[in-house]
Amino acid sequence: MGPLSAETTIDAPRERVWAMLIDLGYRPAFCDHFQTELRLERIEPAGVGAAARFRVEAPGMKAWMDTVIDEAEEPQRIYESGRGGRLDRIPTFTVWELAEGAGRTTEARVTFWTEPTNPFDKLRESGRTRRWFRRQWARALERLKELTETETGVEPVGVAGNDPPWR
Repeated sequence: MGPLSAETTIDAPRERVWAMLIDLGYRPAFCDHFQTELRLERIEPAGVGAAARFRVEAPGMKAWMDTVIDEAEEPQRIYESGRGGRLDRIPTFTVWELAEGAGRTTEARVTFWTEPTNPFDKLRESGRTRRWFRRQWARALERLKELTETETGVEPVGVAGNDPPWR
């Protein structure tokens, strides 16, 4: 599936939006409408190397996917890679880009794509699935916008058995 993008303008400082994106523990707060059963894959959920696994149920595709933060250029770009699909054979990529807008606004853009090599996987990711992913990423950005503009307190997901930092 070729790159698909969604973008929005958020009335919040770029640093606040960055803090929500760089910590995978906050992802369920704005992506749980299409990414369910999120599990962090390491104790530290933020920064380069942070990883998570989740389930996606798109039309014609029910699969586990994972994502790892490979690069982070604070506070403007986060590059994630992962795998998904049957037997985790489909490479996936997500790029979050943040730019300063007018005043204290932030221009946010997310780009997502996959690189299936198997002909069956390519067929499964045709039109309907592509449109579905585009809608889900656009909705995720709108939910992120709402959370950061209203400064809603969100409790991040943690790793089971990990002592909270306040102990």
